[in-house]
Amino acid sequence: MISKRALVTAACVAAAAVVTGFIAYYGIHEKKPREFRLVYIPKTLDTTNDFWIYMMEGCRKAAEDYGAQLEVMVPESELDIEGQKELIRKAVSERPDAILLTPSTMEENEDLKNARDSGIFVTFIDSYAEGGYEKLLVATDNVEAGKTLGSYAASLIEPGTQIAVVSHVKDTSTSGEREKGFREGLGGQADQIVETVYCNSSYELAYDLAEELMEKYPDLGLIAGMNEYSSTGAARAVDDHGKAGKIKVVGIDSSEEMVRLMEKGVFQGIVVQRAFKMGYLGVEQTIKRLTNHNTGESFINSGSELVTRENMYDEDFAKLIFPFDWQRTESPWE
Repeated sequence: MISKRALVTAACVAAAAVVTGFIAYYGIHEKKPREFRLVYIPKTLDTTNDFWIYMMEGCRKAAEDYGAQLEVMVPESELDIEGQKELIRKAVSERPDAILLTPSTMEENEDLKNARDSGIFVTFIDSYAEGGYEKLLVATDNVEAGKTLGSYAASLIEPGTQIAVVSHVKDTSTSGEREKGFREGLGGQADQIVETVYCNSSYELAYDLAEELMEKYPDLGLIAGMNEYSSTGAARAVDDHGKAGKIKVVGIDSSEEMVRLMEKGVFQGIVVQRAFKMGYLGVEQTIKRLTNHNTGESFINSGSELVTRENMYDEDFAKLIFPFDWQRTESPWE
């Protein structure tokens, strides 16, 4: 007589065989994580600019870590606003899971509205545009970064010292917010700003503008750059004219050249963005929100730090500014 236990065992084996056969017949396999398709459209991909190099490395690393497809569409230059709009239009037509964008202008964009309305997740990285089409913004808190720079600048100068601002592209969120924060950080000394000029993210134009400012304002005591292009170009001009120290220079962003100029005494201090982390978080958090159906904070501050000639050799700050490839081997959270 067959026992109940034997009957149950036989039934289980038979059921397992049926399920195995069903899976084999219909080709059903173990469910894999979904591979999301992402399109990233930056302002530019300038290989002479460390910020863009490391932010893109962060984007690519996160896509690799999370098994996502990342297509990058690049306009001809940071000023190619129409070209970027055309790329946005093209990306929307491809219907990816998400479009990640570093807008070249704050203007509203109808194609971003179409992306949102068609269910494409929109993430802004570094800067943003008006319209509220994005579901996520990953960026430096640019007002905070500017304020940090302004407070430090105020400690370097005497009351009445003339100050000039060399910014990058007018009417972008980053330039406006950084200058706003810079003025707040200066406090009562903000009225000592004699002029703000825009270099359109060109090292050469920043150099020329700084030269013009030094000639126009012989008593100029401080120049503040608002990104890598403007900061580096202005510092080169101050250095070439032999005015290092006499005209204090502070800036935002970091590069090998900026570090050398700080070692030389041209820069007194720079606010360094965490570019690799910004790119990594932009992709990672987009994927997490796609996976979890848009949960989490809508703004993530990727952070920034003030680095000066006094602390640039400290271990924590050295990671930020040299040897310029530590991000490839260390955690993006460092």
